[in-house]
Amino acid sequence: MSNAGAVALSLDQVIAFRLQRHHLAERAPAKELVAVVRDVCGIQAQLGSAARMALWARVQGIAPDDVDRALWEERALAKTWCMRGTVHLIPAADVPVYVAALRQSTVAEEMRWMARYGLGSDKVQNMVACIAECLASGPLTRRDLADCVASSLGPEARKWIEHAWGGVVKQASLQGLVCFGPDRGQETTFARQDRWLPGPPRQEDMATGDAGTLLMRGYLHGYGPATWQDFASWTGMPVKDTASIGRRLTDDLVEVSVEGRPGFLLREDLTAVQTAALGEPAVRLLPSFDPYLLGHGDRSHLVSDAHYKRVFRKAGWLSPVVLVNGRVAGVWSHERKGRKLMITVEPFGGLSSAACDRIGAEAEDIGRFLGLSALVKMTA
Repeated sequence: MSNAGAVALSLDQVIAFRLQRHHLAERAPAKELVAVVRDVCGIQAQLGSAARMALWARVQGIAPDDVDRALWEERALAKTWCMRGTVHLIPAADVPVYVAALRQSTVAEEMRWMARYGLGSDKVQNMVACIAECLASGPLTRRDLADCVASSLGPEARKWIEHAWGGVVKQASLQGLVCFGPDRGQETTFARQDRWLPGPPRQEDMATGDAGTLLMRGYLHGYGPATWQDFASWTGMPVKDTASIGRRLTDDLVEVSVEGRPGFLLREDLTAVQTAALGEPAVRLLPSFDPYLLGHGDRSHLVSDAHYKRVFRKAGWLSPVVLVNGRVAGVWSHERKGRKLMITVEPFGGLSSAACDRIGAEAEDIGRFLGLSALVKMTA
């Protein structure tokens, strides 16, 4: 990518634009909960509590039950494996796009992983077909699904259904056959996509190339400007594949330079970026695995090198962060004590009185969200 002829943008403009697209400058109305999930291209949900809190940070006045209602009653959201092979909440209507766009890379990666442990592709596909058959009559817990598959294919299949990282159930999800169903007490359930989700088009009706361009457009809408490397980091695709998708979108893109760093932006968003600005300080307490932190391979715009490892930790874990005007200004944690929620904030440096006031207001609203009375402790 060359910077010659690129449109120059400031980092402040880009940050303001991204915060607006992520609804972190101003929360969206509660009725737009599903639209917010679409705007940020999914909410990572390997921790359900963190996924709900990521939506709390973006949607005004909601409660955890509102997220559960959208998932399990309205079925407007789906919970499934997608980007980077991780669990996400995504709009149910968009599931075919994500499956078709990511299927080639994610399915192949999972096949390679299982092959290393002696499970060949034929056995995987037999299990996938059996899983779909077992789920034909409705959602099953992981244990009940394992019983059903083992009764047909033998006891060795059980460990691949009950595997902590998803096993062959994850493979069935990446192929567009399975998604998560509602929990039964402490137990997870799985459901057939074609029986659970409200009438999505068949995956095979969508060409992979078309789905890839749709997904990249959605990504750039929320995370632009970005590079093909950024999109590869976010999706888990090889860079050669993301560059190929980008070339198909050439007429819809504009090359930009963000204080010397190259990137691509949707042409339709150029004016929005050039005019983007923050008014009052934008302060949020973001949970672990918040999508705002995961959109780019290069994260120097988020946190300084000195504090990077306090946010992006070993084994892919992310700390909950204090976000001030688009940059990480500290980390935070919370602990329930009876009817009180103790929130501890560890700033990386001095915070303005206005930022401290907003942290207090955010903490109070977390308490409302969780039905507790919040108390804030600032560490030195």
